[in-house]
Amino acid sequence: MQFGILGETRVRHGDGGEVPLGGPARRALLALLLVHPGEVVATHRLADEMDPTGALSAHALQSQVSRLRSALGAGAAIERAGAGYRIVVDPDDVDASRFERLAGAGRAALADGDAGRALVLLGEALELWRGPALADLPESETARAAAVRWEECRIGALEDRIEAGLRLDGHRTLVPELRELVGRHPLRERLAGLLMRALFAEGAQAEALVVFEETRRRLADELGADPSPELTALHGELLRTDPTPSPAAPPAQLTGFVGRANEVTEVAELLKTARLVTLLGPGGVGKTRLSVEVAGAGGIEGRLCFVELAPLRDGAGLPHALLGALGLRGNGLQMGGDANTPVGRLVAALSDRALLLVLDNCEHLVDEIAGLAARLLTTCPRLRVLATSREPLGITGEHLYPVRPLDGDAAVQLFTERAGAVRRGFTADPEVVRRICAALDDLPLAIELAAARSRTLDIDDLAGRLDDLLAVGARGSRTADARHRTLRSVVAWSWDLLSEPEQRAARRFTVFAGGATARSALRVCGTDGETLEALADKSLLEVAGGRYRMLETIRAYGAERLDEAGEGTAVRRAHAQRLLELVRTADPHLRRAEQLEWLPVVAAEHGDLLAALRWAVEEPAVETAFELLAAAFTYLWVRGASASVAPLAIALLASVGETAPDGLGEEYATCVLLAGAASATGEAGRQVWLRHRAAAGEALAAAWPGDRPGRYPVVLLLWMLRNAGGPDPQGAFALVSSQRDCPEPWARAAAHYVSGFGHLGQREAATAEDAFEQALEGFRSLGDRWGIALALDALAGVAGARGDRTREAALTDEALELTERLGALEDSADLLVNRGDHLAPDDAAGARTAYARAAALARRAGSSTYLAAALRGLGDIALEEGDLAEAERLYSEALERIDPHWIKSLGPRVRTLIGLGRVAAARSHHTEAREYYRQAAEVAAAVGARVPEVLHMLGLSGKAVESVLGAAAADR
Repeated sequence: MQFGILGETRVRHGDGGEVPLGGPARRALLALLLVHPGEVVATHRLADEMDPTGALSAHALQSQVSRLRSALGAGAAIERAGAGYRIVVDPDDVDASRFERLAGAGRAALADGDAGRALVLLGEALELWRGPALADLPESETARAAAVRWEECRIGALEDRIEAGLRLDGHRTLVPELRELVGRHPLRERLAGLLMRALFAEGAQAEALVVFEETRRRLADELGADPSPELTALHGELLRTDPTPSPAAPPAQLTGFVGRANEVTEVAELLKTARLVTLLGPGGVGKTRLSVEVAGAGGIEGRLCFVELAPLRDGAGLPHALLGALGLRGNGLQMGGDANTPVGRLVAALSDRALLLVLDNCEHLVDEIAGLAARLLTTCPRLRVLATSREPLGITGEHLYPVRPLDGDAAVQLFTERAGAVRRGFTADPEVVRRICAALDDLPLAIELAAARSRTLDIDDLAGRLDDLLAVGARGSRTADARHRTLRSVVAWSWDLLSEPEQRAARRFTVFAGGATARSALRVCGTDGETLEALADKSLLEVAGGRYRMLETIRAYGAERLDEAGEGTAVRRAHAQRLLELVRTADPHLRRAEQLEWLPVVAAEHGDLLAALRWAVEEPAVETAFELLAAAFTYLWVRGASASVAPLAIALLASVGETAPDGLGEEYATCVLLAGAASATGEAGRQVWLRHRAAAGEALAAAWPGDRPGRYPVVLLLWMLRNAGGPDPQGAFALVSSQRDCPEPWARAAAHYVSGFGHLGQREAATAEDAFEQALEGFRSLGDRWGIALALDALAGVAGARGDRTREAALTDEALELTERLGALEDSADLLVNRGDHLAPDDAAGARTAYARAAALARRAGSSTYLAAALRGLGDIALEEGDLAEAERLYSEALERIDPHWIKSLGPRVRTLIGLGRVAAARSHHTEAREYYRQAAEVAAAVGARVPEVLHMLGLSGKAVESVLGAAAADR
């Protein structure tokens, strides 16, 4: 029989049939006996706990025992023992006892590191619960004590199961359960810690820190206690962890690493003291593979970022390539005018970061790479650079490490392994293999190409062909140039042995700058899967992670063959059309809930998108170029990669004049927006913006008349943001807000969002809040995370203005979670500063945490303006604590970093100037204080609004507002 007391009392036969126990008295009696199976329970205790009124007599108890015996039959014995009774059953037949055993075994497995077994055991244990333990004994003291003990054990088992799940990377499925458990048990610190870890694993670092702050406050308010050392340590760990998205890893290696163990050790040791090491050697000698092995060898401080530079055509894209490889955005979601150039962002992001930066294939951009590497090494003291190149970078501090061909034994081993991979059971005379490798100058790539031919050629035949091809006996000393000729000859020989369909597919594949999926390769190359597999078998292509790619040496040779065949223009047009098809397909998905799934799909093709755009601009294929930019706009904006196409947008506009081409008005306006990204293009971008802004505005208005939609709704909102601080913000405002009844749902939501600010300007807070709520509803219905975050942030501002701090904080936290999921570090930093401002009046410690986190994110993103805002917040905390020197230092650093020309800088600049004024006033330097207040009033008035309203909207206290206004009046 199986006995259950974790819920209502139940007994089941071995076949699963339930045993009828009768009334509540018998159920209560059985439950009391099963609390400790096999132990004697005194008669008076049974009577008292079954009937606390004392009406149950000894005779009545005996009668109940007798009836229970009859119900159980031979399945269990209830024995009389001294002055009581006991039930004789196997403890494992009682669900409570079995639960304790399984939970203990699960915890032991977890302690031993076997999370999989722990998960199984704990799952079995928790499945035994059907409801509250001992539910048939609500008034029994014995039952209450046992139930409390088992409930504590149950929650502990839940925590153990969740921890096992986290160890097995189940955080995505566990977060909802953890939220619900923390809500029911807000003072259990282990649950809070597990939720923090799960959120952090999802990338929601800021939300994890919020959980800590909420737990800390509850403990203080309800228990008068501080968090445990374990929870405090976890909080510190999360604060210290680098929140930057993971830098690019080296390309996956499909084969084992042969030889060069000494070289790996030597280069790794050299990098411990030298900050720039260049692996020097001819193509095909193995520089890239050696750099990959060195990077993975360990022992070098910091993280690793691998940057493949071969696809770059010119130096203009170099900083953007590094930003992309580092996982950093070129711009924030609000497309702001942060004064940092891409190089400035790199410097800011790497200034205090330990990193090994691997720059692969530098030879075609030596001058540009040398200049950027010198700048970064000078300004980023913890940065180390490992470069691969056919010539030195030629800058101070460079250590050259020549990469030589393999030694004889390693070359033979490499050939034998690669031949064995294509020809099962391959064997050959080592002397013949050695002669082949010597003919190939022991160059790894040449050896791999030749070994791939052993699938169809006998080894002696292969050796003879190579002898004839390379004229081995006629050679003298082998210079790098000679080795390059050897490799080119072997590539050409391998190419000539391809069938015509294979040659056609290989030369056409060279238009792919960053590799291709099978579907794209089949479309652009006009080939079939069997041909692609044949090219991979012959080492002309590599395939990993569902993508084909071609080594640069082979790609360069194939590109020559493509032009010789006269196919270059047609294939590059097909390549551009394939990219256009991809971004057009992705565009609507990037404005909906599935945006996180589609972003990496398009990001994988970023290099090819740039290559297609460059071809379309240079060809010129004007219509294709404009369509590519417009269709890719949402992707570029959400990913923060708009700056990477700005130079191409400028070049495209230069080719068409200052009016929109027929039928491409919306695309033209998109191009103007991208070209005018000031941080990416500097003065050139600003001049293009000034020349084209008016025409672009007219074209956009014509494309979006209000009663019918255009094609690219995201452009509308970004047009508004870009024009907010310009000469005609009202025109942009009118254009976007006029879409409130537009049939396109994203544009409609954006129109409500923008309209809300118009109502705020008219001091119609309730109407503004309603507009923001409609925007939120619209963005939520689509699932667009950034649109939702925008609306939440606006609603938080309204809530804060009316003093509703609780709602303000909750809305900001929700917005923060969404921007973190999008990897928008700058926007997350902005929201964290807002959160700090919300907390500052009542919770200085929580505010400090938020500001510090914002500063860390802004530094990693390379954003001066958002870093300044965070420093201003930290300055406020220092000032409130009476540390005038620290407050002045933080305010001064903030003021130096703020971009004075961006509208988002208004708040930080005003508040920083007021902070400096308060520091001066505290030191009785009243003239200096008045000057700071006067400057603050001047900045606030620059938006053309009444100064008091602006200052109050910035969240300033009444006293601070009076100080500013008093200084301004005195100055007048």
